[in-house]
Amino acid sequence: MKKPVSVLLALCLVSGVNAEQATVAVAANFASSMGELEALFEADGIHELTVVSGSTGQLYAQIVNGAPYDVFLAADRERPRLLAEAGLGNAPFAYALGRLALWTREPRFTDGLTVEVLAGDDFRRLAIANPRLAPYGVAARETLQTLGLWEPLQARIVLGENVVQAFTMAETRNAEFGLVALSISVAYPGSAAYVTVPAEYHGPIRQDAILLSRGRDNPAALAYTNFLQGFDARRIIAGAGFELP
Repeated sequence: MKKPVSVLLALCLVSGVNAEQATVAVAANFASSMGELEALFEADGIHELTVVSGSTGQLYAQIVNGAPYDVFLAADRERPRLLAEAGLGNAPFAYALGRLALWTREPRFTDGLTVEVLAGDDFRRLAIANPRLAPYGVAARETLQTLGLWEPLQARIVLGENVVQAFTMAETRNAEFGLVALSISVAYPGSAAYVTVPAEYHGPIRQDAILLSRGRDNPAALAYTNFLQGFDARRIIAGAGFELP
């Protein structure tokens, strides 16, 4: 039996209500966690996300210059604050607290790894994110300053545009060590070693999110910012090597 046109129209309206797509700019260190969050968020088929990943500094500059992003998940709290003060988004909120780790694939360093190994002279390169672009680079610089190694290691430090690039340098053994995000270290499936850098060695890595002006009237963007603060999302974030706000 055929359904009346009015019933079919009603079904179409119900199935498509508030169905929208949002573009989320995500700091590189959170990209792998974002993949799991995106899959869970989209599982009900209501909304879809497009994810753009990069360094916090680069994404911030793109937003200031009009990039069409609806939500920004930064690796610091400074850029979201500046965006809110400029009227480019709502009040930011913390979604994760990052931790720094020293990571290596070099077999000779994997047993009993500590950050003090960086005081030795038996390695060529240490990879970190660029402190001018990436909050994890700032934390790496502060850690080396705490250890009294920032100046002595200048000739051996290599910079990535973001923390993922720094990790790739260490993963490909172009650098013996990487001071990188704990979340990336935890997710690595291969043979490697890492040690969490003591939190007192650097300033807190508070990662804030902001609903941008473009996303204020976008149901998908609004739904995702609410989802990000819910139990299921926080469980995924905590399991990925972050602390919870």
